[in-house]
Amino acid sequence: MIILAGTVRIQPGMRAKAIPHIQTMVAASRAEAGCTAFDFSIDIFDDHLVRVFEIYESQAALDAHRDTPHFAAWRAGWAECGIGDRAISEYDATARNK
Repeated sequence: MIILAGTVRIQPGMRAKAIPHIQTMVAASRAEAGCTAFDFSIDIFDDHLVRVFEIYESQAALDAHRDTPHFAAWRAGWAECGIGDRAISEYDATARNK
């Protein structure tokens, strides 16, 4: 299992434009085989900070996610939607405690 956790920042004044872009990415990613969680949420103290949490069954599932058209569109739309300051960490949780 691979877990990604972190943040992305929406530039001031760009939130209304960024939210539909984020919603498209989340909906498409949640539908992928091997994606068991894909959550983006707005920080309650900073409405321009987006918290990111993703879980994939395997590295292969994460690699497949990164090869999808919606991932390419997500990355390509960052500048137009004011999305930046990405800080995401990746964790291999294969030896997960139950």
